[in-house]
Amino acid sequence: MLLRLFMLLTIVPLIEVVILIRIAEALQWGPTVALIVITGIIGAWLARREGIRTLSRIQTDIQAGVVPTGSMLDGALILVAGAFLVTPGVLTDICGFSLLIPPARGWVKRRLAAFVKARVVHVDQGGPGPFVDVDATGRDADGDDDDDPGASAPRIE
Repeated sequence: MLLRLFMLLTIVPLIEVVILIRIAEALQWGPTVALIVITGIIGAWLARREGIRTLSRIQTDIQAGVVPTGSMLDGALILVAGAFLVTPGVLTDICGFSLLIPPARGWVKRRLAAFVKARVVHVDQGGPGPFVDVDATGRDADGDDDDDPGASAPRIE
């Protein structure tokens, strides 16, 4: 993991610099800097627009009583896209703009879900059993305001 992070933080910026130098050699420095600034501005605007749409979807889901997991993941990916787009570079711009396209974002969401599913262990206890609130106090269990630590704990049967 540390090696991957090292490569991400050193090799990607190095490749970005090489690409930007090649573009500057072909187009001159003025258009290259303009390209960096324009993609940053357009990217920030698009990320904001997609973020507002996603926030609206989250609010609609919550009002309907639905857990907005997909929309929350969309929001996180749009945040990552915005970070990529304000970072100077061609590769990061491609990644950022890709994450703002809903079908591409859906592909990334499916890949992330498969990644997490492969690494998360689900324990099934074999059906409904007694629910035990480990943080229960006398007030939680019987409704009165007795929070005396010396009071006996409620019995769970």
